[in-house]
Amino acid sequence: MTFSIINSELSGKIAMVQKVINSKNVLPILDNIIFTVREGFLYLTASDSENTLSTRVALPGVEGEVSFGVNSRNIAEAVKNIASEAELTFEVDVTGARVLKVTYPNGMFSLPVEDAGDFPAHPGLNSDIITCFTVTDSILAANIGRTLFATAQDELRPVMNGIFFDLTEDCLAVVASDGHQLVRNKIFSIKAGKAQNGTVKGGSFILPKKPAGVLKNILTKAGTEVTVAFDDRNLEITSENFTLFARQIEGRYPNYNSVIPQSNPNIVTVNRLDMIAALKRISPFSSTASNLIRMGVEKDALQLDAEDYDFSKTASEKVTCDYDGTPMRIGFKGVSVIELLDNISCEQVVAQLADPSRAGLFLPSEQPEDEEILMLLMPMLIND
Repeated sequence: MTFSIINSELSGKIAMVQKVINSKNVLPILDNIIFTVREGFLYLTASDSENTLSTRVALPGVEGEVSFGVNSRNIAEAVKNIASEAELTFEVDVTGARVLKVTYPNGMFSLPVEDAGDFPAHPGLNSDIITCFTVTDSILAANIGRTLFATAQDELRPVMNGIFFDLTEDCLAVVASDGHQLVRNKIFSIKAGKAQNGTVKGGSFILPKKPAGVLKNILTKAGTEVTVAFDDRNLEITSENFTLFARQIEGRYPNYNSVIPQSNPNIVTVNRLDMIAALKRISPFSSTASNLIRMGVEKDALQLDAEDYDFSKTASEKVTCDYDGTPMRIGFKGVSVIELLDNISCEQVVAQLADPSRAGLFLPSEQPEDEEILMLLMPMLIND
């Protein structure tokens, strides 16, 4: 079969599906991208056996079907330095010489092809128990980006190593935690529907860190619709640009709402960028073991202190703030506070505190429309 495609259309799709391929694979076929021509489209598919990513490019006027595998690194390197506007003509033989020949202005290259039949097929979803919802790619990308940093890397508690999606009759909650910090996003425009018998048809799943990172990088943020469908083991995320099939993390996610304090009466409002800048300036003076930053807060000033007694280093800085509460001192890990603030986008951030031993809450001063962002951080023990 022969077909042609502009390099800019192809190279971007190759780069997209490559993100799911592992650097080392047990099955040699998983080193390949599967090219499939069918019904006027070229489909590109890659997998690591647990996650499968597919995208497509239109091939107007091309008839017939063919499917073959090409080593992902070889094809990516081959097209990388060809002009983006160049037309690539593919001529593939899957029965005889088993070779792909690609010609372009002033040149050509050829690569061996593999049998696409050796590529593992994903099991699909159980149609009897599928739950689904629709979200825009911009909202999904923002919520994944806002929670991914808070996931754990814990072999003993694998459920903490992913992002928890909890669809209820009130909202869709997107949650991540490593036991020391927690992020909870609520999207009120997405709610569980009702079954024919009137019961709420909600559900939940844990999206592993790898497919979450892939989604974060490939979502276009153009406002297009994305459909998320899941059963008790797998999930499928589909947009006009791609389809991602992923295996869920199995297990029961902890009751995240139970760890969020309901009454933190001391309220600090501070400029987010000023706070980040101050923390970055004094963090190098904190202990390398703990990265402890002491925060002393009173009426209109937030005092930040860092010290490393082992190397006789200290630093302090004041940040202007608005404070409603009793004067107090509390300790937090500096890098964790910076991460939280980096993932809040508004100008002012609100910290809700109780006492030096209880979790602090960090919220944007203005919530996004139909959303609620809450970030929790456990304090560190300080010795005054």
